[in-house]
Amino acid sequence: MKAIVYAEYGSAEVLRHTDVDKPAIGDDEVLVRVRAASVNHGDLAAMHGSPALLRLAFGLRRPRQTILGRAVAGTVEAVGAKATGLRVGDEVFGEMSQRGFAEYVAAPVAHLAPKPAEVTFAQAATLPVAATTALQALRLGETGPGRTVLVNGASGGVGTFTVQLARTLGAEATGVCSTRNLDLVRSIGAHHVIDYTREDVTRGVGRFDVVIDLAGNHRLSAFRRVLAPKGVYVSSSGAGGAVLGPLPRLIAAAVTSPFLSQRLRGLAARRSAEDLALLAGLVATGKITPVIERTYPLSETADAIRLLETEHARGKIVLTA
Repeated sequence: MKAIVYAEYGSAEVLRHTDVDKPAIGDDEVLVRVRAASVNHGDLAAMHGSPALLRLAFGLRRPRQTILGRAVAGTVEAVGAKATGLRVGDEVFGEMSQRGFAEYVAAPVAHLAPKPAEVTFAQAATLPVAATTALQALRLGETGPGRTVLVNGASGGVGTFTVQLARTLGAEATGVCSTRNLDLVRSIGAHHVIDYTREDVTRGVGRFDVVIDLAGNHRLSAFRRVLAPKGVYVSSSGAGGAVLGPLPRLIAAAVTSPFLSQRLRGLAARRSAEDLALLAGLVATGKITPVIERTYPLSETADAIRLLETEHARGKIVLTA
């Protein structure tokens, strides 16, 4: 089969579209013919081997897992001896532990959810990682009817889902983005939009019940100024230093929060087939719509990665195999 392989850390230049062995499946796994995969920040972090702390898990000098890709959608082509609940021909999607940028992937049944017929493969591939992170961040922020939510980084892959989900939960959403993305963020349901190139949201007079920080471009103390006295700040950003990444921000939030009326939280998004099924249902009924900026064939994955390395993404980038 064809796959996107890398043998060393670096920029998109290290990626190769080449032949590898089709994966064997375990007893509790299924073989999925990948129809679409989406690119996430974690894929770039794995490719770069940065922040350096990640290399403890990925491999100190070179990557242990040589195929990128976590979020996929496709068709079941084979079923393991003890795998239950899925059959050959079922359309599924889910989150892998890498290995998704390929024509086939072996996946535990527990990592997959059924794809509704109303949802395209490309749409389904955007939901693992990005949409689940958005949903879990809003839950951590106790988002609900009447709550005011600030989404910092509203035009990105996670942000576009966060804005839409906040609205479906009955909250009033304010999105922060650049000038070129103002209309996009309005179009997906933001009640208010702030252009960060013209206005520093942390110096505004507004107070928000929930701040979802997906950009990590302001100090924690700055966001506290626009957080309601009993509000919740949720950090879910990969931004940070070259060695520790966002870890210092997360530690600061955990250490400071017990002494404040405000709650400062860091999100470690978890894989959840139940969340995927819920999100797919929202897409199927038109309550949320994945924002897909561009679609590339698998063979042009390096070009897709270059786009994300040089520009702020508008929604998701999808690969088709």
